[in-house]
Amino acid sequence: MKHLIASTIVATVAVSAAQAGELWRATGFEQPESALVDAAHNRIVVSNIVGNPGAADGNGYLSLLSMDGKLIARHWADGMDAPKGMAIAGDKLYAADITKVRVVDLASGKLVETIDVPGAVFLNDMTEDSAGKVYVSDMLADAIYRIDGDRPEPFAKDPLLASPNGVFADGGRLIVASWGKGINKTDFSTAKPGGLLSVDLATKKVTPLPGAQEFADLDGVIAMGDTIYATAYMTGTLYSYKPGGAPTMIAQFKPGSADIGTDGKATIYVPLMGEGEVAALSLD
Repeated sequence: MKHLIASTIVATVAVSAAQAGELWRATGFEQPESALVDAAHNRIVVSNIVGNPGAADGNGYLSLLSMDGKLIARHWADGMDAPKGMAIAGDKLYAADITKVRVVDLASGKLVETIDVPGAVFLNDMTEDSAGKVYVSDMLADAIYRIDGDRPEPFAKDPLLASPNGVFADGGRLIVASWGKGINKTDFSTAKPGGLLSVDLATKKVTPLPGAQEFADLDGVIAMGDTIYATAYMTGTLYSYKPGGAPTMIAQFKPGSADIGTDGKATIYVPLMGEGEVAALSLD
């Protein structure tokens, strides 16, 4: 990730015909890293880094969009440093924030708790399982932590994770999008590109997904049915993958596509950090 600042006016703009399947774009965010659907409130939460992704500078915040891309609240939840991936469990939203996890009350948008994660280096994406536990990746430590309520604990640490970025709970497993091996902490380049992995929630065993290894520096990941979707930050590519197949490019954005979200039906929400935008992409 790089230090990219976007404009400060949010609006829905016309979609370029060059990007097939786009429904809308909302603009004016400040390094939007994650777009998460809050289905209970029929809205999208967007995290804004606003500066150096690793700096505890107090600039970060969360915004709200309607499902059709209109601004609801620019500064819905403040008091953060560089928020990235998010997860919802019960009536709370969790946001990864460098070495901490911020907890926000979904009804009010108030920051109600900060959870320190001992040993964390660069927390990135988050997801929640069916039991209400949340997971957060540590991109620079080849690790994933689990949080039950307000109690963080190491969940998986394995060289196979290779700079884990995106995480998505899918039944009895976590799907992990790996950034790649031999990461350079200065410019986030890698010696080898990343791929898609599965981590068993019961055994914690890490398994590379066949045909989806070392193809891109991956960022966000989601799954719908038997199809996995993942973004490659450095190239702006959105990939799809089915078991037994190979990753296929389905959309191309400018570099900076990050932690994607979905309505679970047929729409993917893609935060574009370099452009300060969130794009809605229809899969129909």
